[in-house]
Amino acid sequence: MPESSARPYPFLAFKFAVEIMRAGQSKPLAEAAFADCDGLEITMEVKTIKEGGAPDRAIRVAGHVSYANLTLKRGMTENFDLWTWFKDSVADPRLRADAEVVLLGPDGSERARFLLSRCMPVKLKAPALSAMSTAVAIEEMQIAYETLTFKAGKAAA
Repeated sequence: MPESSARPYPFLAFKFAVEIMRAGQSKPLAEAAFADCDGLEITMEVKTIKEGGAPDRAIRVAGHVSYANLTLKRGMTENFDLWTWFKDSVADPRLRADAEVVLLGPDGSERARFLLSRCMPVKLKAPALSAMSTAVAIEEMQIAYETLTFKAGKAAA
């Protein structure tokens, strides 16, 4: 079977990377891998206009677009970069960052990117603690973003 007509396989949900960059900085904001990433979501409001004299028909037009919050979870370490970002954003609400969620293939090659602009942290949750547990301490951050765009990876282009 020629390569161009090969059947595409779905992406794997566990092969991803998250890159968060503050404006003017050369190194990424977060230095740890995330275990969970959820909230890559766009919703378009639909407005319905009913036409006078046509009770069996309605016109549907596109309305405002809204975005979900991105939720990131990771095992807590001695790297407190997310806590610093949240503290800095409270001190100066104008601070923003851009983020990219990269989908990776089984071989680690880049397959696609979700680009999030003008991100700001809106929720930071410390791990649930219990003296009876042996589970990893998981911290969680929610990030609001203004736009979400999709870019096919080098292999898919």
